[in-house]
Amino acid sequence: QVHLVESGGGLVQAGGSLRLSCAASGRTFSRYAMGWFRQAPGKAREFVATILWSSRSTFYSDALKGRFTISSDNAKNMVSLQMNSLKPVDTAAYLCAVTNSLSYMNPRVYDNWGQGTQVTVTS
Repeated sequence: QVHLVESGGGLVQAGGSLRLSCAASGRTFSRYAMGWFRQAPGKAREFVATILWSSRSTFYSDALKGRFTISSDNAKNMVSLQMNSLKPVDTAAYLCAVTNSLSYMNPRVYDNWGQGTQVTVTS
């Protein structure tokens, strides 16, 4: 079992930046990857980025590549998401989760979801 806690969300103006963190505890070494997703009210959960624990290889949503950067500190069991040039459309709850699947863009293959952290971008 892996327990995940997100932090770092908040209110920011368009063009600003935020850095989200996901702290993991439990059997993290047994999981393949950790991913970030986001979900706006009334919308489906959307893939943002994922990072592989062992190789630190990263994968991004094509729509967000270049503005968002995922990174990990394996010693601290923490994954971060640096978000730059934020836009109002980035407003959502951001959640992290872990998976053993190679289908890393599919939220259904993830589990142990955190409670999420809210990001609100004002124009």
